[in-house]
Amino acid sequence: MDIQRYLDRIGFSQVDKADFPTLQRLQQQHLMTVPFENLDIHLGKPIILDADTIYRKIVLDRRGGFCYELNSAFGTLLTEIGYHVTMVSGRVHTSSGGFGPEFDHMALIVHLEKDYLVDVGFGDCCRVPLPLSGDKREDISGCYRIRLRPGTEEIYALEKREDKRWKAEYLFTSTPRQLDEFTLMCEHQQTSPTSIFKQRWICTIATPTGRISVSDDHLTLTENGEKNKIAIPDEAARKELIRHYFHLDI
Repeated sequence: MDIQRYLDRIGFSQVDKADFPTLQRLQQQHLMTVPFENLDIHLGKPIILDADTIYRKIVLDRRGGFCYELNSAFGTLLTEIGYHVTMVSGRVHTSSGGFGPEFDHMALIVHLEKDYLVDVGFGDCCRVPLPLSGDKREDISGCYRIRLRPGTEEIYALEKREDKRWKAEYLFTSTPRQLDEFTLMCEHQQTSPTSIFKQRWICTIATPTGRISVSDDHLTLTENGEKNKIAIPDEAARKELIRHYFHLDI
């Protein structure tokens, strides 16, 4: 991996020290420059979990990706810079109220003076490292915390405060994982009719004051908590919006 080229990709000049302030700025820059997107799935291009392939896609081709691509690449960058990083598996909260299978999601734990959950591959999520100690963190996307699940000693929940209640976004443990362990679930996300990534187009990126998102039939512009939804009439219009807002020519 060419570290400086990756840093240039996310608009980061150089790293002087692998500390918490730098980690936070790296995470925020990544979220605002590399989109969370599943375009390859709908273009018929297989997503392969290979470090060199992912680096080429995100850095050289200036594309985005989904969790397995974004977090694995960012984890490698952090490791190369000098951080101690653990790749972990997550189980995402489902519409039925349960949680998905193991390897449903990939996230990172970065070990500094505290352990922090860091995630650049979950769409509209926390933009700052979250301490596993349970301390709340708030940013423009919401208020978040990490909690141990009741009755367990190793299962954590990433929670977001909504309507004065805490809702679990996904579960995870601190068990170290390797990239190839996510291969089967990555294939499932691309091919299963039940996968949200197979069902609809997703392309979204954070901005300093909100978010820009393109789905099957809507462009959503979020500014300081206010959402403006604009209908997309057809596929040609969707591709033009992706080109305009994300600078992706598909």
